Amino acid sequence: MKHTLKSFFSFFLVLSITLAQAQETTPKPKQEKTNPTEISKSKTSDDSQQIPDAPLTLVNLEPIVKKSDSIPVKTDRYGVRVGVDIYKLTRALYDKNYKGIELVGDYRLTKKYFLAAELGNENKTTDDDRVNFTTKGSYIKAGFDYNAYENWLDMENIISIGLRYGFSTFNQQLNSYKVYNSNPYFGEIPVIASGKKFDGLSASWIEVVAGVKAKVFNNVFMGFSLRLNRLITNKEPENFSNLYIPGFNRTYDGSFGVGFNYTVTYFVPIYKKKVKPAINIKTEKAK
Repeated sequence: MKHTLKSFFSFFLVLSITLAQAQETTPKPKQEKTNPTEISKSKTSDDSQQIPDAPLTLVNLEPIVKKSDSIPVKTDRYGVRVGVDIYKLTRALYDKNYKGIELVGDYRLTKKYFLAAELGNENKTTDDDRVNFTTKGSYIKAGFDYNAYENWLDMENIISIGLRYGFSTFNQQLNSYKVYNSNPYFGEIPVIASGKKFDGLSASWIEVVAGVKAKVFNNVFMGFSLRLNRLITNKEPENFSNLYIPGFNRTYDGSFGVGFNYTVTYFVPIYKKKVKPAINIKTEKAK
């Protein structure tokens, strides 16, 4: 029995040694060496299959570039501008012999031309060395203005020159007067009170206007104008001259007058027009 167990253990011992040697002598599979540059190339080639080509990205961005480079279309506003001459309103605060009001307005007819009008009423007492008289009446002026100023972008300022036809109806009242004394030896003749009134008077004239209007707030404009007048018709009473005409102002040399106003106006837009871009003929020929 002992011999049998010994031979059995000997057999297993030899078998285990043989298997261990067999494992050590079994050739291991060779691992292929990889080059790092090849790995990077393979990764980039794989990635290039997933990422879209660069030209596709540029094509997708092209509408965005065009959108940012586009220039907005410029438009001009057309409408009515109405306001008041604040010079005549404020003059009554420091001149007790004057009361008056003038309403002004214009309508934009084309890009450069405006229809313009003024409507007013005046009550003025003139006190000269020889005569004191009061003039009361109303007037209207109508004509056009030409804007010589080229605005940038959405500016709406005006530097204009224009023409008006004016017409006035009024009356005169002679309050008092002094008779001219050519011989001062006897002294001055006292003032003679009169109170005589002359009704149904009228006058018409042509007026050249130069003015400026500047936009100070949204749709609010301030401006001023200078005026040179020339009488066309002048209906005068007997033994008295129209030394002051409402709307025309004081007459000088019988037929000329000057005027001034300072206005605040509000613009009421009605519609808009697109501004056509100017075409450069030289560049078009070069193309």
